[in-house]
Amino acid sequence: MELPVFLLGNNTDHPEDTYIIHLEYPRFVLSIADGNVEWLEDFTAQDEKELQVEGPKFIEQAMAFYERELERYEEE
Repeated sequence: MELPVFLLGNNTDHPEDTYIIHLEYPRFVLSIADGNVEWLEDFTAQDEKELQVEGPKFIEQAMAFYERELERYEEE
C-alpha cells in the first residue's frame, strides 16, 4: 500500500482544529487553527539550516493540499 503524502486529521479533544499530517520526510503536523507546526523528526544543525529554507515550501504545499480538499468537499 502506498500512503498519501498528506492526510487531514481531527480530534474530538480539539474540535476547533483540523490538522494536516505530512507523512514523508520531514514528517510534521500542521494546525490549521493557529498555523503551529510540530516536526516529528530529530534534526541535525545542518538539517535545521536547510529547514529554514525548505520548511516554508512544505507548509505551502500542505496548505495547497488543504485548499484542494476543501474544494473537493464542497463539490460533493
